[in-house]
This record gives sequence, C-alpha cells and structure tokens, in this order.
Amino acid sequence: MEIGVEGLKAKLRRLVDAIADGGDGCEEVETYDEVARLVLQIRGLKFGAARNGEGEGVGCDSENNEGGSVKVPDHFLCPLSSELMRDPVVLSSGQTYDRRFIQEWLSSGNRTCPKTQQVLSNITLTPNYLVRGMISNWCTKNGVSFSPPSNTDLDLVTGNDRSTFTSLLDNISSPASPISEKRQAVRDLRLLTKRNKSFRAVIGEKPGAISQFLSVLSVPGLKDNPEVLEDTVTTILNLSIHDSNKKILGEHADVVPILIMGLKSGAMETRSNSAAALFSLSALDSNKEKIGGLCAIKYLIELLEDGTLEAQKDAAAAIFSLCVVRENRGRAVQNGIVDVALKNIKNETLLDESLAILALLCSDQEAAEKLKENGVLCLLKVARENPGKRNKENAVVVLFSICMYDRKMLRVVGEDEKLNGTMAWLALNGTSRAQRKAAGILEKVKRTKPKTPYSC
Repeated sequence: MEIGVEGLKAKLRRLVDAIADGGDGCEEVETYDEVARLVLQIRGLKFGAARNGEGEGVGCDSENNEGGSVKVPDHFLCPLSSELMRDPVVLSSGQTYDRRFIQEWLSSGNRTCPKTQQVLSNITLTPNYLVRGMISNWCTKNGVSFSPPSNTDLDLVTGNDRSTFTSLLDNISSPASPISEKRQAVRDLRLLTKRNKSFRAVIGEKPGAISQFLSVLSVPGLKDNPEVLEDTVTTILNLSIHDSNKKILGEHADVVPILIMGLKSGAMETRSNSAAALFSLSALDSNKEKIGGLCAIKYLIELLEDGTLEAQKDAAAAIFSLCVVRENRGRAVQNGIVDVALKNIKNETLLDESLAILALLCSDQEAAEKLKENGVLCLLKVARENPGKRNKENAVVVLFSICMYDRKMLRVVGEDEKLNGTMAWLALNGTSRAQRKAAGILEKVKRTKPKTPYSC
C-alpha cells in the first residue's frame, strides 16, 4: 500500500521528535538518514512535475543528469546565494545558510540574521549535519555532483552575481540601451564592486568584460561626463583589489591610460581614486614598468603637490611603489619629485611618505645633486628633532648619499655635528640602518679634517 504525503509527514514528525529526545550516536545517524529519505519522498510527490522541467527553479547541471536541469528543493538553497548549499550552518537565529556566504555577511560587519532581521546573540556557526546529509542524499539520487566546500573568493560568486554582472555589461555596451540606463549601470557596477568582494571575482570569468565596461567612455553624451569618469576609475580601483584582477587589468590596453586621464583631468576624488588604483596595480612589477612608461609619474607628482591630504597620500603610495623599479626613479626625479618632497618635509606634511620616497631615490646621483641644493639643513633638522625612528633613519640615509657625492655638503654636516652631535647620537641609538649610515658619515667627516702640520 502506497503511503501518501500526509502519512509521510506524520512519520517524519515522529522521527524529528525522536531526534529532539536524544539517542545514542548510531541510532541518531540512522534517524538522520531516514529523515533525509522521507523528505526526499515528500518532495518527490509534491514536486514530481518540477523534476520533469515544469515551473521555475534553480537548475543544477550534472554529468549523470541526461534529462537536463533538476529543480533543487527550496530548503536546500542558501537564502543569501539562492544556490545549493555545500556547507550548511545554523545561526543563533535558527536559520540555515551556506557557510561561505553567511561568513561573508558577518565579515562585512552585519550582526543580524539576513532572513529574519533578528539581532544575533552570537555569531557562532554550527554545522547543520542533518541538512547536509539530506542534500548529499538528494544529489546522489538525482545525479547532481556535490563538491566539498572551499574558501576561494571565486567560490563566493553566485549565479545571481554572474547574472547581474552580465546584465549591467550588456546595458553599458548595447547600442540599443538608452544613455540613462548606461549611466545607471556604471553607477551600479561601482557600488557592487565596492560592497561585494565576490562580485570583483566575476570579471576574471569573462575575458571581454573590461572592454565592455570601458566602452561607456566612448558613448556620446557620457564620454565627457566627469561623474562617469569618476565611477569608471573607482570601479577599476575596486576591481583591482582582487589579486587575480591586477594582471588582467594591467595588461588591458585602455585601463592605465584611463587612470592617467583621471589623474590629469578628473575632479579631486577621481584623481585620488586614480592614484589609488595605480598603486594597487603596481603590486605587479610588470605593471610598474607599464605605468611608468606611460608617464603616470608626472601626474602623480602633481597630485602629491596640489591634492587634498587623502589624495596626496594615495599619490605618495603610488610613487613609492613605482620607484621600486629603477627605471621609474629617473622619471620621478626628472618630473620634480625631489622639490615636492622637500617642500612637504619643510612644511611638515606627509613627512613619513616624503622621507621614504627620498630614501628610495637618493642612490641616484641626479637625485643627490638636487637634494644637496635645498635638502641638507632640513634633513639634519629631521634627524635631530623628529621623534620617529624611521624618519630619522630615512633622513640619515639621504644625508649619507649626499655626502658621498659632495664634499662641500659633507663639511656642512661636519659643522652641524660639532654643534649638535646628531650623527654620534644616531650611531649609538638609531635603527641598525641608521647606525651604519651615521657611522659612515662620521668616518667621512673624520677623513676630511685638515691634518695638523708637523713641527719640529
């Protein structure tokens, strides 16, 4: 005699009650398996039509599923991703989610249950072995592969992410889309790539995505819009944060030129975000060379000189990173970095960043020549008075290079040493690098002292 849905439900309730009352380990595992089988039977009776392709649902492809897609039971889908859960966990609210997606939710600072909006008493994630067993059994029965969970960012990409991303790109690149839709699509991409790190990973799956996205800057009515340029630049910045995207973006023919355009002609926030994006991309040496070769350093130095404090910090970080490659050091010196950095040091603005840049550049003779004209006295002041050990170190590193190339400046340092004893103090109390450089300067000063004439 065939048992109907109601009979199966009654049996299921009895098993759930048995689990709640407790039992030994073996009995409990067997009960879980029986619960899973009952649920599958109930779902099979209620959703038999759906399994034949009728109605809406989330499809799961399978090598063994020759009939096409299979409708996944709703209670097997993560409420956040709308996809089959691979590692179901329970929140303190009692709701079940896929671990990687609820972890992303919590890591973003949220402390409420996404489904119920209940404030969480704690953020402990408890494995839901019952649901996981039910999912595993369902996948086996329906020929759906059930891969173990992993923790890569790409695994956080959902079908909804891919669908949204594709839709936005189509709106941007389609000639049929109204300008207003294109404008909104660019704005939406900026927001989504800022808020959702998994969304940044989608671009790696679509080789033509960057060209589609950047095509907005060739649309009449938008290509000269400063807000569109800002949104475009900022989206590139957001995408570049994902490590796998740095190479993809850096190798694209239009990305760095667009960032340089943002540096040259954008509003202050556009310039700042362009600098930040160039800094992010410069994590790869191949990108450092390309960015430097396209004259970005000139406009970064201009931003370092006239930008807001936040923009200056972005520019300084990008300049320092780019100058790790020797070819870019000469470009920075030729475009006036020494004078701008010394001005900042004298004004005591961005002192840390400016000293770090000069310490990186000072081994270049051209940089040392420029530094000796206006830099020695202010660098001596930093070495003598600044409380920061790293700033003292960088100041004495630069002074050492100047003294190597110019005996006149060495005498200036020697005269200051007679009055203040700065190098002697650093040779004893500075960082290990500062001690070496200060001792080297003292040795050079000693050698340049005029010899006392011999007398009978």
